Amino acid sequence: MAKLVLLITSKIEKGLEVAEAWEAAGAPGVTLIDTHGLHHLRQKGKTLEIPFFVSMASVMRQLEESNQTLLSVVDDSLVDALLEAARRVLGDLNSPNAGIAFVVPVERVEGLGPSRVAPS
Repeated sequence: MAKLVLLITSKIEKGLEVAEAWEAAGAPGVTLIDTHGLHHLRQKGKTLEIPFFVSMASVMRQLEESNQTLLSVVDDSLVDALLEAARRVLGDLNSPNAGIAFVVPVERVEGLGPSRVAPS
């Protein structure tokens, strides 16, 4: 069965390294997205002079990225390898500010081709 592996880390400088490690571990593709956590936005907002009428989108555009989110749809057999690759790059994910990873079952996959994710 296919799984969606997601990793969110505040170590944005390590995002590409994790993506490449996932690819080397067999991930057929990895997507990286610059993201902002609500806690981080609130903390930054306290230090900025933000008018009441400014939208959250406007604030986000003014701030540097605070997180890197990686995702990949893989066969169940690759999940442990991807999580281990993330730990090699980021360290123990249970340590503060390392990141959070989770895996979600994927009921159906289209667009990857038969050789990239094993059938369910």
